[in-house]
Amino acid sequence: MSKKILNRFLDKYNSNQKSLIVLIDPDEYNNERNLNKLISLANSCAIDFFFVGGSLLRNPDISKIVESIKEQTNIPIVLFPGNGLYLSEQADAVLFLSLISGRNPELLIGQHVIVAKSLKESGIEVIPTGYILVDGGKPTSVSYLSFTLPIPADKPEIASSTALAGELLGMKMIYLEAGSGAINPVSESVINAVQNAIDVPLLVGGGISSAEKALKALHAGADAIVVGNKIEENSEFLKEVSDILVEFNRSLDIH
Repeated sequence: MSKKILNRFLDKYNSNQKSLIVLIDPDEYNNERNLNKLISLANSCAIDFFFVGGSLLRNPDISKIVESIKEQTNIPIVLFPGNGLYLSEQADAVLFLSLISGRNPELLIGQHVIVAKSLKESGIEVIPTGYILVDGGKPTSVSYLSFTLPIPADKPEIASSTALAGELLGMKMIYLEAGSGAINPVSESVINAVQNAIDVPLLVGGGISSAEKALKALHAGADAIVVGNKIEENSEFLKEVSDILVEFNRSLDIH
C-alpha cells in the first residue's frame, strides 16, 4: 500500500518545516460556491493538505466534495473520518483514527474492524493516527458523540504519556484536538510535553482562531496546525495564518 502522503508529512517533519492543514467539514461546505471560493483561496496560500471530514454526517456525498476539490487543486486530500461512512476512494489518503484519549472500544478498535477489509481493497493510503482530545473549555461534538472525556488541559503529563503509548503501538502520527469551535486551543504546555515525548509528526487543531494562537502552537512544537472553524466564519483568515506559517518556516531555515 502506498505511503506517498505519509512520506510527505515525514519529509516536512524531518526537514523541520511546519505544515498548514485546512479542515473541510462537508456539512458546512455543501454550497458549491463557498467550496470553490475556499479552494481558490487555498491555491494562493501555502496549504499543505486538505482534511475532509467531521463529527456528524448530514451530507453523505463525500465523494462529490472530494471530486470537486480534486478538479480545482493539486493539494493532497486526506479523509478525516468521524465514522466508517466517511470514505471516498478518490481521496489521496485516510487518517485511520484511534481515539486513544478515551476508553470507548468502538473508537479504539471497533469501527476499524468494520471498515478494515474495504479499506484494504480500496487501495487508498491508510495512515494510523493516534487521536487525543484535550479540554478546550466547552463540551464539543466529538466528545459528546464519542462518549469520552477529553484530557484536562492542565495535565500535560497525561497527554504526553497517552501520545507516547500511541506511538509505541505503531501510530504514525499524533493528533491533538481541542474540538471544533473550542474556546481555548490546546495549551502550549500540552503541545510541548507531547512534542518532547514522541518521534512522529504532531498535528494540532481546534480553537486556532487567531494569528497569535497559531503562532503559539508552532512555537510550542506543533509540526502541523489544522484550521477549519474560523475559516468558515472568515475565509480571509486562511491567508493570514498562511503568511504566518511561511514566515515561521523561513525563520527556521535561517537558524
